[in-house]
Amino acid sequence: MTMKALTIFTATYNRGYCLHQLYESLVRQTHSSFIWMVIDDGSTDNTSSLVQSWIKENKIEILYIHQENKGMNGAHNTAYANIRTSWNVSIDSDDYMPNNAVELILKSIPNLDSKFAGIVGLDSDFKGNVIGTKFPKNIIQSTLSDLYHKHGVKGDKKIVYRTEVIQKYAPYPIIEGEKFIPPGYLYRLIDQDYVLKPINEIFVIVNYQKDGFTKNLFSLYRNNPRGFALHRILKINLSTNMKERFKNMVHLISCSLFAKDINYLKQTKSPFLIVSAFPFGLLLNGYIRLKQK
Repeated sequence: MTMKALTIFTATYNRGYCLHQLYESLVRQTHSSFIWMVIDDGSTDNTSSLVQSWIKENKIEILYIHQENKGMNGAHNTAYANIRTSWNVSIDSDDYMPNNAVELILKSIPNLDSKFAGIVGLDSDFKGNVIGTKFPKNIIQSTLSDLYHKHGVKGDKKIVYRTEVIQKYAPYPIIEGEKFIPPGYLYRLIDQDYVLKPINEIFVIVNYQKDGFTKNLFSLYRNNPRGFALHRILKINLSTNMKERFKNMVHLISCSLFAKDINYLKQTKSPFLIVSAFPFGLLLNGYIRLKQK
């Protein structure tokens, strides 16, 4: 059997009602050099029987892994531990790919040298409207952070990583009692050593669900304060942009109040920033508490 080039992995929990859209889009792909890895994070609906039926259809190569519920980070850790292809991309269970997405991805990666962690493409809605902005045409390489904070890019983007690179930085830390750390935690670590190649092509069509990350941000924030705190500490300590550092300190203060642990603030070694941002962090914490009542 010819070795596939790309793993498309999907962490899913009780998304049997919409997962078929992604499967059907993968069946329609114009290039077949990919594996679809489904990490079933303890679903109690019909996800297992659905995926097993698709495996029997044998239209695309599918690797199905069922585990007890560990949250998004635990599911991604399982994926990173099991990927065997050279490249990988995470596609959410409520999203799907344009018919030529795999072909576009594989055309973009052959000549990348070792300083590139991978490529980054566009998200769109189902009408083809790009989420946020496209990449500036003059940018041929950039860290993910610089795309947003230096080059003015806006909106969610889709990253295709070299597997050997992301496996150097994975897994996500596992925090007792919590199940979520923002994905940007790993991306920021990778930014320290590698760049990405921006590609102004649509890699994924997004369809935000009521039970998705974007809709439930406040709930995730409140229920996983230590995970969010780790991400904010990393962003504060690595950033040279004062505005970004202040914003992240405000969030870190709020997270620390939810976690009832001010030791997170000490990890930034920024006493002046803590003092100046504290009133705003207190206000943010109060606002989130009100929204969650």
